[in-house]
Amino acid sequence: MRVEGSGASPPAGDGGALGYGEFLEVINDSESERHREMLEWRGGRFDPEAFDLEMVNRRLGRKHV
Repeated sequence: MRVEGSGASPPAGDGGALGYGEFLEVINDSESERHREMLEWRGGRFDPEAFDLEMVNRRLGRKHV
């Protein structure tokens, strides 16, 4: 079986699905008063289209106790 994916995972602490939608709206609007604040909170940049299959596979391979 082959599993694939797309898009970046939402940042932790973004407020769930509604919060993630607002986050994306703000970072995609460079005129927003909160644009810089949100990007800084996220480490300076965020690409919602980014997907790293190797990283996902590493995370899925970890044993959670």
